[in-house]
Amino acid sequence: MLAASSSSGGQVALCVPRRAPSPRGRRLLHPHPAALLLLRASDVRRRELHRSSGSRLRCAAASPAPPADSTLEHPVRRKCSPLLESALLPGGSASTVHEWKAVPDIWRTSAETYADRVAVIDPYHEPQTEWTYKQLEQEILDFSQGLRAIGVAPEEKLALFADNSCRWLVADQGIMATGAINVVRGTRSSDADLLQIYTHSESIALVVDSPQFFNRLAETFISRISARFIVLLWGDKSSLDSKAVKDIPIYDYKDIIALGQESRNSLLHSRHQDKEFVGFCTAEPGDRFLSMLPPWHAYERACEYFIFTHGIQQVYTTVMYLKEDLQRYQPHYIISVPLVYETLYRQIASSSAVRKIIAHTLIKISLLYMEAKRIYEGTVLSNNPIQPSFIIYMVKWLWARLVAAFLWPLHNLANKLVYKKIHSAIGISKAGISGGGSLPMHVDKFFEAIGIKVQNGYGLTETSPVLAARLPFCNVLGTVGHPMKHTEIKVVDIETGEVLPDGTKGIVKVKGPQVMKGYYKNPSATVEAVDEKGWFNTGDIGWIAPHHTVGPSRKCGGMLVLEGRAKDTIVLSTGENVEPAEIEEAAGRSNLIHQIVVVGQRAKRKSLLDENGELAKDKVMNLLYDELKIWTAHCSFRVGPILIVDEPFTIDNGLMTPTMKVKRNKVTDKYRREIEALYR
Repeated sequence: MLAASSSSGGQVALCVPRRAPSPRGRRLLHPHPAALLLLRASDVRRRELHRSSGSRLRCAAASPAPPADSTLEHPVRRKCSPLLESALLPGGSASTVHEWKAVPDIWRTSAETYADRVAVIDPYHEPQTEWTYKQLEQEILDFSQGLRAIGVAPEEKLALFADNSCRWLVADQGIMATGAINVVRGTRSSDADLLQIYTHSESIALVVDSPQFFNRLAETFISRISARFIVLLWGDKSSLDSKAVKDIPIYDYKDIIALGQESRNSLLHSRHQDKEFVGFCTAEPGDRFLSMLPPWHAYERACEYFIFTHGIQQVYTTVMYLKEDLQRYQPHYIISVPLVYETLYRQIASSSAVRKIIAHTLIKISLLYMEAKRIYEGTVLSNNPIQPSFIIYMVKWLWARLVAAFLWPLHNLANKLVYKKIHSAIGISKAGISGGGSLPMHVDKFFEAIGIKVQNGYGLTETSPVLAARLPFCNVLGTVGHPMKHTEIKVVDIETGEVLPDGTKGIVKVKGPQVMKGYYKNPSATVEAVDEKGWFNTGDIGWIAPHHTVGPSRKCGGMLVLEGRAKDTIVLSTGENVEPAEIEEAAGRSNLIHQIVVVGQRAKRKSLLDENGELAKDKVMNLLYDELKIWTAHCSFRVGPILIVDEPFTIDNGLMTPTMKVKRNKVTDKYRREIEALYR
């Protein structure tokens, strides 16, 4: 378990399951890594038809509550969020409390600044909800005070097991405002995982999403925990399994809100606090964000806290409704993970308009135009520490200017004929914010070419979570941007730990105020992850772009570039290291391949395909080898044997994380026999 650090007061605000970095544990493996592929069957059939004709496609009832005023004897509790609740502090007022001390304090400022602006829209729960910033602040205050009314004290731990919704946000912030610790997870987690998280964190109560979810937990979970009370966010208490409830007090969302309203004597007032904004996201009051990530994940939570300090409207959606809601709400921003942008890329690239020859041609022209533009703007990523000759660069600069000038009319035509239709279909008029994984370069380039800005960022749950991000005015493709203010990043040798020069690949280590205090009840893991000087080992492989005063890379200096996880590195029998991410990204551009995981296996010699296999299987294999040869031609290594799997890698089957990254170790374990058979 992980406890996130706080900037003041020593309060712990968040407990999440541990995900320790594992930069070691490398193994000697076969010279050619294997690939596990999930194919698009319709594309395979179509490709075989084209192959046979000689052509090739190369397109890219509630228990009584304690007296409502029972906690007014303990005003010290309100020091957990002094700005939010300044009027309830002894002698407190807006004039004496004017600084943010905890995350929930942001709601006082936001409610003052953006009172009547719509903050959240939740159209997929009953009742459908739309709250202004002032209404949202009141909900949080009422929920927080309601928890105090039923006896929640600072530093006690409450398990919040629910999915993304406006009431999740209220519960999350209400728990924090009491000074309690929030233990969070979603409904897709297994009962065993939830039980382990609840017991390990020593939670004293449970906040659950719905009656359906509660009843799922009734037999295997509820009967095995000690809960002081249970809060139901959505639905009717009468739908709960009465046998499981036993003597545990049950409150629904409205009960807690009502108790909080009774307990609060008056609305709180505070003056607006001047604050410094960083320039990573130029959001303005009235902008609309689309939210779809798990709300218990640190990335989504940090984004929401940022959003609500800027008077921004947030719309809750799901993967199922994403395409529809992009067109319906036309968001200025969407905050998501790389897989979502890859999905949008595939949908756009396979649409009827883009499939026309003229549209493909225009997109290729726009890609060339952007390549030239990057040269003279100085945003071409390079790991070469040697600065180029000024004369040679000037020749390249002039040539890039000429190419861009020649291609601009065609790029402008493409914008009018093709890209405007895409923009009207998906919105994202300001930027897409990508984090939680590596953004494939071809996806990055595509969105740049069609005029949709995608800003890539980087961080981990252990770093609260943001470490670096690309700036809107210096959005260098292939990087995760510059470090955040007060954040230090260095790259060290995986064996010696020595700091490496810019441009050299190694293990990324970070230091800053956002780095965690440590793993909850796991000091050995903490010592392994954070050294005595406070440097946190991310377990990621990367390099820092060298500084150049002139040349096509002059604006890239100091930016961080990521190339994969150290624990995913495949070490060949030759001693060479293979980073699977490079091959996976390249192969993923094929229309035949839906998902791919490159794995390694101990072996001394390359295997042959089964000679007794069916003819259809041989044809598919030949197609795939041809595809991989085409798309990975520029990669440092080539893929060896292939295993085709029918079951997708999903969150539900445990093969993907909630932020939609493939769990390489889980996939390898699931198909271990098949992988070993490839190398016999």
